[in-house]
Amino acid sequence: AFVIIQLPPGDYLTSYVMQLRSSGTEVSEAEIAALTRQYGLDRPLSAQYLMWARNIVTRGDFGRSFNWNRPVSEIIWERIGITALIGALALLFSIVVAIPVGIMSALRQYSFGDYLFTVFGYIGLATPNFLMAMILLFFTFRFFGVNIGGLFSPEFMDAPWSVARFIDMLNHLWAPVIVLGTADAAGLIRVMRGMMLDELRKQYVVTARARGLKESKLILKYPVRVALNPVASTIGWRIVAIISGAPIVAVVFSLPTTGPVLLRALMSQDMYLAGALVLLLSTMTVIGTFISDLVLALLDPRIRLGE
Repeated sequence: AFVIIQLPPGDYLTSYVMQLRSSGTEVSEAEIAALTRQYGLDRPLSAQYLMWARNIVTRGDFGRSFNWNRPVSEIIWERIGITALIGALALLFSIVVAIPVGIMSALRQYSFGDYLFTVFGYIGLATPNFLMAMILLFFTFRFFGVNIGGLFSPEFMDAPWSVARFIDMLNHLWAPVIVLGTADAAGLIRVMRGMMLDELRKQYVVTARARGLKESKLILKYPVRVALNPVASTIGWRIVAIISGAPIVAVVFSLPTTGPVLLRALMSQDMYLAGALVLLLSTMTVIGTFISDLVLALLDPRIRLGE
């Protein structure tokens, strides 16, 4: 990731000098050389990486952001809480919607509801998140006179934390959660429906039904449990995909999350900040995948019996 971030021509200093010159500020070669030494950009790429990695391991220091002129860890920790909250709520929303809808769609195959959910799924998959966010912003302001952008209303922007401020935050959070969760739910509905249809046709279901097992108990205990495997096995990278796919949505909603920061860091080649954010997402993927494996073992006894 550290190398890929620096593959485009130039570096942060190149962009910085161009900005200064475009604003009419002349920068001499001596000043450029001094800035190059100050930012450590005169060293080979391998040396820059080893220094950055060593500082992370030994001191927990992710470096200093060129663009913000602040420690990277401060910038990340200011935004990681709200980012994780939105990602977790979006994932919860997609699962709560997708699982029952997928089950009902499979049990009522080719019914009006099945076709309706299929259309919903295709629209959710085909509509870009940022477009859905813009439409939601427009309709809520046009018909209800409410601006759902930002994390707080103007009167709560700098206010101390209170119950009213927390409720105001929730009033703004539902929009990005729905936008981010809808596309994920649309895909999960298709997966859940397909898995359920496959399981319902298997011999053990036919046999259990012939023996008089109660239909609700049969469906919930066996086919649903097996059909949940793809959902459980993808939780690890799904929440990371929601978070990493949220920068444009966060820009549209003016949210103080890590998404716009990562976008800005990549555009300006702020390598330490961008590298730290990519490292954080990668770490979340590894931890999330491990959690997915544990959930999968709890759901499917065949995995536990592997020993």
